[in-house]
Amino acid sequence: MIKDLVMKSRSYRGYDESHSLTKDELVELVNITRYCPSSMNIQPLKYHIAYKQNEVEAILALTKWAAALPDMNLPLEGKHPTGFIIICQDLHIHRSSTTFLKDVGIVAQTMLLAATEKGLNGLMIGNFKKAELKELLKLPDYIDIHLVIAIGKGDENIVISDVVNNQTNYYRDENNTHYVPKRSLEDIIL
Repeated sequence: MIKDLVMKSRSYRGYDESHSLTKDELVELVNITRYCPSSMNIQPLKYHIAYKQNEVEAILALTKWAAALPDMNLPLEGKHPTGFIIICQDLHIHRSSTTFLKDVGIVAQTMLLAATEKGLNGLMIGNFKKAELKELLKLPDYIDIHLVIAIGKGDENIVISDVVNNQTNYYRDENNTHYVPKRSLEDIIL
């Protein structure tokens, strides 16, 4: 069951804009993170959710997608996500902004697996204009933004393929099918 979720949970860069998200759907994805492991059980992560179209579009404008495809401007027009979850850290709870990066990865993956289980999809976005995003969201100084998660109903074809000649960059073909090369099991076991 978990393997099926992991196989279905791909990084979507195109969404069905007619599928709106609700506040409750995003809150449910955040709620599951409360049960995730946290370094030293400090639990300093906090979340901003966005589901209203004007805020979603403003956040989208501050992100950069698909660095491995520099000639493409993703997401394509008409394929924008309909929600975002911004993973932040409350520096009043703990000052170190690097200690909890593994926590960020754990909660992000957990949210995306939960989204997949609900028939939704997402994308972890690390390339964003942090200062401008913090200002847009009116976050206080003691809140640090770590990761942006796009959420929506995925609307693109993603294919897992084998790594050839050690080339791991994802790519797209003439039909806009997105290919994600993965190393073989034999290549990753020492």
